[in-house]
Amino acid sequence: MNRTTLSLFAGTAALAAVTAFAAAAPPPASGAAPRAAARLPVERTSLVCPAPSGSDLAETTYTSFTPVTKGAASGGGARLQAAGAQDAGGGKGRKAGKPVLTPKAPGSPATGDTSGGDAPALVGTADGSLAPGWTVQETTEVSAGTGRGLLGVACAGADTDFWFPGASTAAGRTDYVHLTNPDDSAAVVDIELYGKDGEIKAPLGENLTVDPGTSEAILLPTLTEERQAGLTVHVSVRGGRVGAAVQALDDKAGGDWLAPAAEPAGSLVLPGIPKDATDVRLIAFTPGDDDADLKIRLASPDGLITPAGNETVHVKAGMTASVGLGDVTRGEPGSLVLTPADQAVPVVAGLQVERGKGDKRETAFIPATAAVGTRATAAGNGAKDTTLALTAPGGTATVKVTASAGSEGGTPATKTYTIKSGTTQDVDAPVPTGLKGTYALTVEPVSGGPVHASRTLTGAGTAFTVQTLPTDHGLVSVPQTEEDLSIVQK
Repeated sequence: MNRTTLSLFAGTAALAAVTAFAAAAPPPASGAAPRAAARLPVERTSLVCPAPSGSDLAETTYTSFTPVTKGAASGGGARLQAAGAQDAGGGKGRKAGKPVLTPKAPGSPATGDTSGGDAPALVGTADGSLAPGWTVQETTEVSAGTGRGLLGVACAGADTDFWFPGASTAAGRTDYVHLTNPDDSAAVVDIELYGKDGEIKAPLGENLTVDPGTSEAILLPTLTEERQAGLTVHVSVRGGRVGAAVQALDDKAGGDWLAPAAEPAGSLVLPGIPKDATDVRLIAFTPGDDDADLKIRLASPDGLITPAGNETVHVKAGMTASVGLGDVTRGEPGSLVLTPADQAVPVVAGLQVERGKGDKRETAFIPATAAVGTRATAAGNGAKDTTLALTAPGGTATVKVTASAGSEGGTPATKTYTIKSGTTQDVDAPVPTGLKGTYALTVEPVSGGPVHASRTLTGAGTAFTVQTLPTDHGLVSVPQTEEDLSIVQK
């Protein structure tokens, strides 16, 4: 298979996650200035959650939350259930299924649980007032065995193009690509692998069919005889669309989910390395035809610094580069900022992060992520196990953070923070007054430069998981019209 450059479908990412209705505006009259597009709440959102750990010792919790959105449609509902289960419209040929979780009204989290090793992938749809910014968190605790620890992932919309830097086929790692098709027609998928020497032959990853309403977990070592750590996995969809995530399980260092990295870009931000990280590894890949030279800088609480001995990284075209950064944060929170050393070349990147040492090591992954944009939310937080990291790689930014009510009670709380240019701050995030259950944190930039964010959840011992907070796509731009476009029947 020829190495793929930037996907023709990359621009559909937001549309795969959310759907809104808009009317196209006619050209403005001669001499008239075009009207700015209105920002309106979406009317329908779909999410996919991968099947959790197959361990019989796994306990998984799902948390749903929709922030209150001004101007959102009234009414509506949401439903999260097993892939292939009958939807509210009575999907033909599908078995009726009890929802795993029924979301509550905007501003109120809802939770659902499942245990054991046979839990399915989930699909869900929200409309009306529950659609704008709908967020679902899947968190699994595994008490022992391969992949022990805390595994977390934010459920995401189906799409056609995904990049996962940081996967592995090496001994001691068991990595699965989870593909879930939420639609009523089959999806055809290719899985490509790129290592330190370029594309790895994996003919069994070509032309895979994912049937309607089903989920497949593809074990990476079954696709190739190559055994390499630090791989980049590219999932591209020839027909249809899927939800995709990589589950990485290590015999000795726990495990977690790899969420898709941000689309290839010349500059990237990887936010929220925990201050007690004991080992950090950068994995980067360029899908184009040109090599990339990147400056590596750490956005620390005091500003941008260059890690000694790791000032730059050279990423050869079509090859995955892996750079060990050790305990780069030196006891302080930080975020990695990658910028072109010369000309800008699109790159994808991710971090493999460990806490603890020896037999007490645990692993999580931080993908390069887009800025928060208008708003982003992380659900499933606890009073004592949550750390919110905010990064302002450019200009100083003012950020509002709101803690929702608790899933079982509590009053929302809000705080505002100033994040200085070039810094990362682990902020003292608000907690609902009288909290019972879990709650959601919603991040909204108020002024200044772009903000990148991530949330870390911690469990027993060194167990942890990190989710980044890109924009929630709760609002879409709708062109405004100067004319009445209604159809009059004569």
